[in-house]
Amino acid sequence: MLPRRVSYRAFLLCNRSLLLPFMFNRLNLILLLVGVCLTIALSNGADAQQAPTPPPAVRISAENPGAFDPATATQAWLDTVPSDQRAKSDAYFEGGYWLIIWNFLLVVAISIFLLASRTSAALRDFAERRSRFKAIQLSLYAIPYLLLVYLLTFPLNFYENFYREHQYGFATQSFVPWFREQLIALGVAVIIGTILLIVLYAVFRRAPRTWWIWGTIVTVIFLFTVAFIAPIYIEPLFNTYKPLSNPEIRDPILAMARANEIPVKQIFEVDASRQTTRVSANVAGFLGTTRIALNDNLLKQCTLPEIREVMAHEMGHYVLNHGAKLLTYFGIFVFIGFAFSRILFEVAVKRWGNKWSVRGIADPAGLPLLVLILSIFIFILTPFLNTVVRVTEREADAFGINTAREPDGMAKVALKLGAYRKLNPTPLEEFIFFDHPSGRARIRMAMDWKAAHLPAGEATMENAAAAH
Repeated sequence: MLPRRVSYRAFLLCNRSLLLPFMFNRLNLILLLVGVCLTIALSNGADAQQAPTPPPAVRISAENPGAFDPATATQAWLDTVPSDQRAKSDAYFEGGYWLIIWNFLLVVAISIFLLASRTSAALRDFAERRSRFKAIQLSLYAIPYLLLVYLLTFPLNFYENFYREHQYGFATQSFVPWFREQLIALGVAVIIGTILLIVLYAVFRRAPRTWWIWGTIVTVIFLFTVAFIAPIYIEPLFNTYKPLSNPEIRDPILAMARANEIPVKQIFEVDASRQTTRVSANVAGFLGTTRIALNDNLLKQCTLPEIREVMAHEMGHYVLNHGAKLLTYFGIFVFIGFAFSRILFEVAVKRWGNKWSVRGIADPAGLPLLVLILSIFIFILTPFLNTVVRVTEREADAFGINTAREPDGMAKVALKLGAYRKLNPTPLEEFIFFDHPSGRARIRMAMDWKAAHLPAGEATMENAAAAH
């Protein structure tokens, strides 16, 4: 079993990006949010001190606790969202369905272009003329390749991660600081991507028949390493961390951490409001560097019960060892993807290798072909990848509500998350597109917990009061 200190969200985002480190249309989100365990959207101007009172249907009467119906309570919470806000969040999330397709088609088009135009082969020839050393050749190929792909994906990246986020009110940065962070993220991605390619192509050269097996091992180790270092060395490139000074918020979080044997003595605050209106938090670190961090949006826009619920969810990822579990699950997906790629790569090279000037798997000029095949594989597996993640999120939800014991807080957080994620999708939509439980599912879990736990708690308190 891998150490518990693997950051769950760091691994999750690194895995999605670094299997295809060339998909720069998601670059800023990948590197900006690496290490964040749960991202919850909030509308601008939310007031932490004026949280909505639970609707009557979700209140439990001590005299008649059996009258509480979780299904009715769930619908009552959903009905508190105005129709215009629901339509806006649905439009935002459903627009993401098309972005999945456009991102996929863009990667396919770029890969085919780089192969058919022999641009990839020209980059390889350039690298081979400049050095006899394979590692240097790979660097001379990878750096311009990654920069070229970034430029070709920039229009969609700009629309998806800047224009659209401003359009729906989730972004706070103007273009200049946003682009500056893009360049920082690009620099990090080029360094990481180049290192990965050097190691992978060394494997491809030394094991031309079994490269898909050894390539899986290298990729899993690489994901594990990046998931470890990202929260400590990459996130601070984009945000400032400082100790949380408010004892009313800090002390309850530390108490939950102690109760769950999470070795932290300090809570950190992150200045995420300079980039986004969303709230987030995470538990991450390794080798004595474990830390709990929450962003300033969470502090400004949520009540203490909501903050406790979010932080308990994050602790659930840590305690339940989700980082290591997902590393295992996705390692299996990588293995299948490389095996799938081995077959199709050999078929494609036999048919079009001369036309593209691609010699084989060990030839860097074939990188766009490998990216193309893996992109198709990942696109097809989208529902299954989302399901694996969604299951771990649901486990963390269950841990969180049993730790924080804040069912109404969980419901309120789910509604705020609904600002950017469809609250009440169809079962098919949730299976295909949701990597977190829907708002409806999360509220229903909270109401089921409330129906099962709160009456007993109230009865206990009433008996205690009568005894005194």
